[in-house]
Amino acid sequence: MADHDQQRILAALDGVTDPATGKSLVAAGMVQGLQSKDGHVAFAIEIDPARAGEMEDLRKQAEKTVHALDGVLTVTAVLTAEKKGGTPPPQAGAGAPPPQAGGPGGRPGGGQPQAGPDLLPGVTSIIAVASGKGGVGKSTTAVNLALGLAAEGKRVGLLDADIYGPSMPRMMGISGQPTSVDGKTLDAMENYGVKVMSMGFMVDEETPMIWRGPMVQSALEQMMRDVNWGELDVLVVDMPPGTGDAQLTMAQRVPLTGAVIVSTPQDIALLDARKGLNMFRKVDVPVFGIIENMSYFSCPKCGERTEIFSHGGAKAEADRLGVDFLGEVPLHIDIRINADGGTPIVVSEPEGEHAQTYRAIARQVWDSIALATGDAAPAGPKIVFQ
Repeated sequence: MADHDQQRILAALDGVTDPATGKSLVAAGMVQGLQSKDGHVAFAIEIDPARAGEMEDLRKQAEKTVHALDGVLTVTAVLTAEKKGGTPPPQAGAGAPPPQAGGPGGRPGGGQPQAGPDLLPGVTSIIAVASGKGGVGKSTTAVNLALGLAAEGKRVGLLDADIYGPSMPRMMGISGQPTSVDGKTLDAMENYGVKVMSMGFMVDEETPMIWRGPMVQSALEQMMRDVNWGELDVLVVDMPPGTGDAQLTMAQRVPLTGAVIVSTPQDIALLDARKGLNMFRKVDVPVFGIIENMSYFSCPKCGERTEIFSHGGAKAEADRLGVDFLGEVPLHIDIRINADGGTPIVVSEPEGEHAQTYRAIARQVWDSIALATGDAAPAGPKIVFQ
């Protein structure tokens, strides 16, 4: 961001005063993480956690002030707070801190999701694609799963929840920035019949996002609440790896229909996948199953199959944990090349073997969604022999 742009935005925010202190946001040092790209501005307002409930009006005033500047198309301001004295950081616009594990309510993670129908009013179901560690091909799986669902005739959205490492713009072959008709709600980008939103549309690909956990949580909420997703049968959420703030935000504050775990076959990846699965179970989110990615290497020249990372570990883990095994996807150069090139295998080679594998997984996931939402015919009891 050019210095003059930053100075212009800060000068505008210097006119926004906190009524409790009489100081401007800038003078009080409350403006953090200011970023601007092609008319899209984002920043955080650091607040005292005890005042979270009363600061939403100030946040809206700050957004409105910056949006009034010439050349500014959209503004995203989030509330953030340092964790002090054991008090959990608040969420943007929330009157109370997020529930903690073991708290009261319908979910073991601390209550029902606080994101009501107003957060994603047109979205029927939401599924998270997650992994316990990075490097297992989770984003490639999420993209092809979303496109597989779309190929089955579903209205699909794809949310890139990896704030620090967004990859959806490249993988979905989308460039440019989202537009806004009213200056408040962004229209989701779209390609291959799938609606997409990612922090990668807001910042340059090589720009690091140096944001604290609460800022990430608030940004995730705003990418859902302040985006026009329209009517969707399913929103696929590409989760960041691990079990940190972003994962808990999605699990506790969003009414997830279910989750899909992606892992490679080797023991260390399965150990991390187990942690991810158990996290969703702790917050009462159904796990639809496990996908074994890079299950084996298929040589494109000779067709020989080599099990580089071992094989069958994810299926054995799914059986052990009592969840479905959704399928295995090989380590194949065509899948990688098309993902990097913005032409995912499901749309670039729709009749090919790998595309059909993803579509078969998509059908299983949709069946699980139908069961979870009560849209499927009742089935007989599932008997598991220990």
